[in-house]
Amino acid sequence: MSTRAQVRFATREAGISFNEHPEKIHAQFYVHSDGYPEGLGVDIAESIADNISVGFGWEIEHVQDIHGDLEYIYYIWSDYDKSTWISIFEGIGNGDDFECIFVGLPNKLITTYGSQLDESYYKLNTNEDG
Repeated sequence: MSTRAQVRFATREAGISFNEHPEKIHAQFYVHSDGYPEGLGVDIAESIADNISVGFGWEIEHVQDIHGDLEYIYYIWSDYDKSTWISIFEGIGNGDDFECIFVGLPNKLITTYGSQLDESYYKLNTNEDG
């Protein structure tokens, strides 16, 4: 089963809380699988923190596209001369009833969720069976 997610980009503005969905976003991507924080979340954080390329499987969408089968929504908050923050919301559906499960800087996300990775799952299997 796929873990679907959207990655949305928003501007940091006074009066807008990181743990709420903003009214306006600038762009969004749909990710069909591996959208959980230990996978996609860490990929996003490492990309921001260390300028590492994010993996494949992203689809550019119109900012008003809605999916009814999402499990995570990520917001990347940035603006000139300000640090970039990430918010993660979890739920099932289109995002209306999602709960904020993470707010913080990229390195905090890596520390929080990166340690939960099972490294053997992500390494290439090189035994005799393939």
